[in-house]
Amino acid sequence: MATLALLSACASVATHDESSGGFGEPVGVVLPDESTPDVADAGSARSSDVTADSSTAAPPLPVTDAAAATVAGLTPEQYPDLFDRIRSGFQLPDVDKRAIDQQLGYYANNPAYLERVFGRAELYLHHIVQETEARGMPMELALLPVVESAFEPYAMSGARAYGLWQFIPGTGKRFGLDQNWWYEGRRDVVASTRAALDYLQYMHDEFFDDWLLAIAGYNCGEYCVQRAVKANRAAGLPVDFWSLKLPAETRAYVPKLLAMARLMANPEQFGIAFSSIPNEAYFARVDTGGQVDIKVAAELAGITPEELYELNPGFHRWATPPAGPHYLLVPRDTVDALREGLAQLTPDERLGVVRHTVKAGESVASLAAQYKPRDCPAGFEQPWQRPAGRWHGGARPIGRRVAGG
Repeated sequence: MATLALLSACASVATHDESSGGFGEPVGVVLPDESTPDVADAGSARSSDVTADSSTAAPPLPVTDAAAATVAGLTPEQYPDLFDRIRSGFQLPDVDKRAIDQQLGYYANNPAYLERVFGRAELYLHHIVQETEARGMPMELALLPVVESAFEPYAMSGARAYGLWQFIPGTGKRFGLDQNWWYEGRRDVVASTRAALDYLQYMHDEFFDDWLLAIAGYNCGEYCVQRAVKANRAAGLPVDFWSLKLPAETRAYVPKLLAMARLMANPEQFGIAFSSIPNEAYFARVDTGGQVDIKVAAELAGITPEELYELNPGFHRWATPPAGPHYLLVPRDTVDALREGLAQLTPDERLGVVRHTVKAGESVASLAAQYKPRDCPAGFEQPWQRPAGRWHGGARPIGRRVAGG
């Protein structure tokens, strides 16, 4: 006879099947409730309060001065509204280009799209702004996830790009994002933000301090931009973004970001009203001191497992990884409860473990019926939903969940 640990939680988080279109996402994010307009695609689902004056057509699209949006007498971290903090950090030139006007026209005429995007962004945007500001980088870069993923942390593309910042596997590994059975660093909000800003800074430095070329490289790859620069130099042509021969997708990608920045700088001019996002952190990091069952941690924090996964999309199994990262992001007002609860758990309680001595003839299905494992959120893979069978020859139908894959 053998002794196995049965886990009362779920085996894994199913990959989101997001198949259609955030706003012109270059990586092809697809979200089921959106159409795909010609100028750009549309994003995904949740809430904030962005409104538009439907009686007012979008006005001409002038070049604006973002500096006018600063709040007198306050440092950026003192602004009550996160959007004011973003506006005060804009650095990129707002040039008069038809490509920007086209993208801005779509944004201004689709307030419902913006409502969904910034409803999701409210969880993550303060952290991104803080990290961007700390590096002295243009605050326009904090809006890049609007273009990349519509701020959907589970967004994925046909090219296997994942997360808010849409890293493909190779680039993710290059910038230190682990990817394994337990953990997907490209979806980790904190890790992927660090990696994205590292990558953008690297390309800025490579492309003679030109942020637009760095942003273009983020879309089509640094070697694509390098080839275009080399070709223009050989032909005696300028090597700024607007002069390079780049893929059509990239020629639209940079204007999308610049259009979003222009709209953010002066939303009233285009009949848009963004509801305020508090200029304060939504989440805080709690060190777990080791592996912990996600559902157990959620119960200790007083939130649902779905809410915990929403802040920790890098963890795509029933528990945090055995080898780490050993931390969780939780709403700030739950930090103390989670820390105190974790300190009181036994090792078995941390993993929701019940120990059972296996008897001849027992199966996964019979043990599931005996122990009635906890219900799991929709989209999770239940181990007892796999084909049932007798245990034989040392096989461990759910043991891989204990051992880590």
